[in-house]
Amino acid sequence: QVLLVASGGGLVQAGDSLTLSCAASGFTFSNYIIHWFRQAPRKERERVAGISESGRNTDYAASVKGRFTISRDNAKNTVYLQMNSLKPEDTATYSCAARSGEQYHYWGQGTRVTVSS
Repeated sequence: QVLLVASGGGLVQAGDSLTLSCAASGFTFSNYIIHWFRQAPRKERERVAGISESGRNTDYAASVKGRFTISRDNAKNTVYLQMNSLKPEDTATYSCAARSGEQYHYWGQGTRVTVSS
């Protein structure tokens, strides 16, 4: 059974930090690019960060660049999203997805992040 389980969300204040985890099982994790997405109520889903199979290459949305850091531990089949200097506009449900080529093969359920002002 393929699973991508996101965790680590919660309620924090503006300026705080939070680290999300995405734990994978049931597929060869190290063969996939992993992306973090977020979706706020009544807004489009946004891709916020991505990391290559080896972890050597990363990319970020302009809205989070310089504040968020994506990393992965292939030995633990886990990707992390370190979020610093959180803003109320970062409030959303965050989820992870595994991509190979141009196709997203696996999606995880989300973890809710709420940033109060």
